[in-house]
Amino acid sequence: MKPTIRDVAKMAEVSISTVSRVMNAPESVIESKRVRVLEAVEKLQYQPNSFARGLIYKKSFTLGLLIPDIENFYYTGIIRGMQDACIKLGYSLMICNTDRDKNRLLSYIDAFHEKQVDGIVFASDIMFPEYYEKLVRCRIPFVLLSTHSDEYDVPSVEIDDEAAAYDAVKFLIDLGHEEIGMIGFNHENSISGPPRYQGFIRALNEAGLEHNGNKVKNATHRFEHAYHAAHDLFTDYPEITAVFCVADEFAMGVISYLKDRNVLVPGQVSVVGFDNLRIANMFIPKLTTIAQPMYDMGYRAAEKLHEWLTTGSVEVLRERMAHKLIVRESSRQR
Repeated sequence: MKPTIRDVAKMAEVSISTVSRVMNAPESVIESKRVRVLEAVEKLQYQPNSFARGLIYKKSFTLGLLIPDIENFYYTGIIRGMQDACIKLGYSLMICNTDRDKNRLLSYIDAFHEKQVDGIVFASDIMFPEYYEKLVRCRIPFVLLSTHSDEYDVPSVEIDDEAAAYDAVKFLIDLGHEEIGMIGFNHENSISGPPRYQGFIRALNEAGLEHNGNKVKNATHRFEHAYHAAHDLFTDYPEITAVFCVADEFAMGVISYLKDRNVLVPGQVSVVGFDNLRIANMFIPKLTTIAQPMYDMGYRAAEKLHEWLTTGSVEVLRERMAHKLIVRESSRQR
């Protein structure tokens, strides 16, 4: 028969509650007892029953993650960071891909509620009122990741998108570029689109460069959409010598479009991306880009949710992590 917590307690000559505290809060148990319990656990090869733990503590020890596009490489770093944090903190992780479909997202919140997840990380989407109201009705604590809410006091983890975009465009200006275009997100369906556009504009204005709104073409979320946006941009403004893209996948779409037109990158046009996906360093030319600490953001979101679940509050409500400009081969002096 599988060993039970009673067997561990008997071998370690402690109470069942002491074994439980060693399993869940080891620092609360004096070292001599803690050592005996851990030795008994190893000798008996005891594994705590998560279902039983849930009954005792009225918790499922499970967190949910809502992401809008599981095919997007951006979320691999987010998921890895959150998964590692969950392992350290004693949670399992459930992931749902919403495809930016409101009805699907609301149904996933219901599913998480039925599964009695302890909390949810809500990633990279706008916190529409119906989402917020549903989560509040279900009484599920949640943290925003790569997004924020000005309307609701919800814990969040993200970078400063406006400042990051500003840094990218200022870098291009410092290289001597004056004719700069942008491939952005559709503002109606994007939380990061508007601030990255604002950073683009601020950098141009500070440099005294004339801004033409038509030099910004929007794409949705994929490589091929950016490819077509690049066609529109360079058809209308062939004089452009640099392009700021709000995603690495967009930058790859732009570079592919230019390659198909025999335009050299960075020889004739410099391109800067955003995110610093793993593939950014594998692409040819290697991408100059704004690095988001995706792994750390996922890890921190799980920690922040755990903080809320265990204390009922968070020390920092809206947390911003540092971005960094990574200079590689896709940009050069004008």
